[in-house]
Amino acid sequence: MPIIETRALRKTFRSVVRGEGLGGAIGALFSREYEEKVAVEDVSMSVEQGEVVGYIGPNGAGKSTTIKMLTGILVPTSGSIEVAGIVPHEKRRQNARNIGVVFGQRSQLYWDLPLRESFELLRAIYRVPRDRYNENLAHFVEILDLDRFMATPVRQLSLGERMRGDFAAALLHDPKIVYLDEPTIGLDVVAKEAIRTFIADINKRLGTTVILTTHDLADVERLCKRIVLIDEGTVIYDGKLERLRDEYGIHRTLVVHFKDPQPDFTLAGVEIEHREPPIVWLRFDRRATTAEALIRRVTERYAITDVAIVEPEMEDIVRRLYREGYAKPPAHVPEA
Repeated sequence: MPIIETRALRKTFRSVVRGEGLGGAIGALFSREYEEKVAVEDVSMSVEQGEVVGYIGPNGAGKSTTIKMLTGILVPTSGSIEVAGIVPHEKRRQNARNIGVVFGQRSQLYWDLPLRESFELLRAIYRVPRDRYNENLAHFVEILDLDRFMATPVRQLSLGERMRGDFAAALLHDPKIVYLDEPTIGLDVVAKEAIRTFIADINKRLGTTVILTTHDLADVERLCKRIVLIDEGTVIYDGKLERLRDEYGIHRTLVVHFKDPQPDFTLAGVEIEHREPPIVWLRFDRRATTAEALIRRVTERYAITDVAIVEPEMEDIVRRLYREGYAKPPAHVPEA
């Protein structure tokens, strides 16, 4: 049985229609005319226990609205939703015990208290048994390197330190599911890698289900085997990351290092993407040819010292999906 399941989930927001100027503002006080904005439209998905799912899309696509419905903060306009066997907005307190939440721009830590005391308060709120709390905290302190600032008030922590504290706080009560909304935003490379390692660890060690929303696709590539892509409130792709790359990452780049500069080099069927003698970057459609075939054609005519293959960036693939929507590209038979 899935741990998260939504069916035809829809959320609209209603607001009063306002005219221009002071008269319009006063008229709105007595107006019965409303307009509706659809934030989420017909989102159906099923998530199994232990999955790490990237839930991605452009700004305003409906990601945060979906997460707020999953956490019970918002009530769906229509459709159904179940999280760990309960309807979140109907049993908010019970749902809260099953989930952990980390928002990149907000903190659940107590601003004026040392980090350690914030954790103690959360232990009391969630009634975590002392032995289990001590075991979890010791592990989180080690993997997130929290020990050196456990006695520091939260307001004095750097963004990276606070985010590490927020991750530990969200998981002290052993939630079945963790929602991560832009968890690495604003962090440096070292802090991002520490967070990614931590997410991978709790998923592997505890079997925690993770729903990750982010604009940093490096997070998705590092952690997720599956992505759900949403645009204008509607799911446009739900499947494996590798399948998306196979179907839409149709262009690859062959980097050829010639023994001698070849300023006039050309090759039929490929695009010269860049030249920096003695190196040439060749962009090709992998549905029409293979890297092996291209290498053979080049080495028949020229002496080379090295070759490398550059795969398409996931950002380019996702950007194309936003523009075109998802439709499996037609198959082509590569040349031998």
